[in-house]
Amino acid sequence: MEDQAYVYIMASARNSTLYLGSAVNLPKRVWEHRSGVVEGFTKKYGCKLLVWYELVRSWEAARQRELQMKGWKRAWKLREIEGLNPDWDDLYDRIAQP
Repeated sequence: MEDQAYVYIMASARNSTLYLGSAVNLPKRVWEHRSGVVEGFTKKYGCKLLVWYELVRSWEAARQRELQMKGWKRAWKLREIEGLNPDWDDLYDRIAQP
C-alpha cells in the first residue's frame, strides 16, 4: 500500500510525558525523535520510547486520526497504549529497518 501512514505515541517513560504524531516513514521519524536531531517537544521532554502505533490507509487518514486522538482525555490514550503494549516496551525494534 503506497499511501499508508502511521499514527504513533512516543513517551519519556511509563505513564509520563506523551507525544502523539503521524508519519509516512515511521522508522525514520522515530529515529529523529530518539536522536534529538529535530528541535521540539520530544527533544525538550525526552520522549524517546515508541510505545504505540497504528497503520492507516493514507497520510490524510493518519493526520485525521492524530487530530482526533489529540482531543482525547489522557486516560483514553493510556488505555490505547496498554491495549497494544501493556508493559510499555519500546517498540522501535519492531519497526526499525534491518
